[in-house]
Amino acid sequence: MAGLGVPLIMIYLFAIGGSLGAGWLPGKLMNMGFSAAKARKTTMLICACAVIPIFAATQVESLWVAVALVGLAAAAHQGWSANLLTSVSDLFPNAAVGSVVGIGSTFCMIGSVIFSTVIGAVLEASGNYWALFAISSVAYLVAWGVIYLLLIPTMERAKFK
Repeated sequence: MAGLGVPLIMIYLFAIGGSLGAGWLPGKLMNMGFSAAKARKTTMLICACAVIPIFAATQVESLWVAVALVGLAAAAHQGWSANLLTSVSDLFPNAAVGSVVGIGSTFCMIGSVIFSTVIGAVLEASGNYWALFAISSVAYLVAWGVIYLLLIPTMERAKFK
């Protein structure tokens, strides 16, 4: 455990960079003429694509290559999260934002409980993280497709009476 301090610090630094960078990017894209919806979708697609290399993290020999791959995925995850949460304020009136985030967070936590059980079962059966990293490498792309192609393709603001 003593040797993991610096690698973990590096992964967290990557995550901070991803959160800040992906928080900055939509504004930059909007300044270039993108609509808010297109800027958010583009940023989240970039984040989803940046997670793809994580599948290789268990296959590399170098600790620092693995740290870079996990760090890149952590950065992309933080960027994804920042934009997903902000999408709620893009789509719902101010009075509904807290409720929508709360409902979404509840379902995320339920999913976390279920996924934690699945992770345990996969690790017990396989003895390694490769399958989990392989699933993770495409999960954000699948989520992006579901969210932006099926659920809210136009990203129009909800109207309540």
